[in-house]
Amino acid sequence: MSGRRPEGGLRYGWTTGACATAATTAAYTALLTGTFPDPVEIELPKGHRPAFALDRTELTPGAEATAGVVKDAGDDPDVTHGALILATVRPGPPGAGVTFLAGPGVGTVTKPGLPLDVGEPAINPVPRRLMRAAVAEVAGAHGGDGDVLVELSVADGEELARHTWNPRLGILGGLSILGTTGVVVPYSCSAWIDSIRRGVDVARAVGHRHVAACTGSTSEATARALYGLPDDALLDMGDFAGAVLKYLRRHPIPRLTIAGGVGKLSKLGDGHLDLHSGRSQVDLNALATAARDAGAGPELVADLRGANTALDALRLGEARGFDLGGLVAARALATARRVLEPAPVRTDVVVIDRAGRIVGRAG
Repeated sequence: MSGRRPEGGLRYGWTTGACATAATTAAYTALLTGTFPDPVEIELPKGHRPAFALDRTELTPGAEATAGVVKDAGDDPDVTHGALILATVRPGPPGAGVTFLAGPGVGTVTKPGLPLDVGEPAINPVPRRLMRAAVAEVAGAHGGDGDVLVELSVADGEELARHTWNPRLGILGGLSILGTTGVVVPYSCSAWIDSIRRGVDVARAVGHRHVAACTGSTSEATARALYGLPDDALLDMGDFAGAVLKYLRRHPIPRLTIAGGVGKLSKLGDGHLDLHSGRSQVDLNALATAARDAGAGPELVADLRGANTALDALRLGEARGFDLGGLVAARALATARRVLEPAPVRTDVVVIDRAGRIVGRAG
């Protein structure tokens, strides 16, 4: 089923968990009745009842049934949009209920700190609950006992997972089956924010006392080289400074380094916690005023007010021997400390230019 489009808005989509639930429902129905419902309707936590067309069906009567659903993420730029989610359902041991297995393209948990035990398939708790409820509903409707093995697979899932946080979080072999509401809200970036939180959880669970939150790959490489941090101590913060700081306020780690470009960290210094260019802008007037208060001369202050970008402002400061990068770092640090308070997180900031050169530090 295609996602719905709110009046005047972007088209919603469906999570991998919703697709897996639909595929499981269809496969178990076919195992019990010999016929696949197509389309197959499911109920999601907030009352939505989407119907999904089946892309693949296979049935060995009495032994197993497989159904596949192609994920439609709506207008969200989701790496799993168009992925084929497959569920194979087989009879399970009597009294065992629903047992989940990771098939090809679905990862396995190998590190502590996630909401699943080490060794478990990377099928998150809400999708598990949805599938158990679907199995119970089908069993009640068609005389089944509800004791089944549900093996989930994602076509090309191992390759797709390379473009997600999964390898860093210790989820190996493929994607995670995700979703809390079953609905993908375009550009909510909920999966990215959830990955940030899971990254903090894993770092805490394995005992790291220092993590670095980085705006991109260049700042991440700088932080790794500067502090010798392992991959699972590096948080891919992107634009979501607020997500990192607020989660660490509730789940502190003793030391945090924030690393990023001068533009994004200028915005953090202005108090913005979402650093995306569509949701916050560099305030060169505020930066010039801060430079004046820090002792910059009137000519430089005037030049900064007329700068084209934060990088241009940085160049102007360097030309006059003024540590504008250090000022940006100090202002970003002040915002970070204000958000983190009162959590016991010792924080420092590293500002880089596009080449990865460190141009400012604070903390």
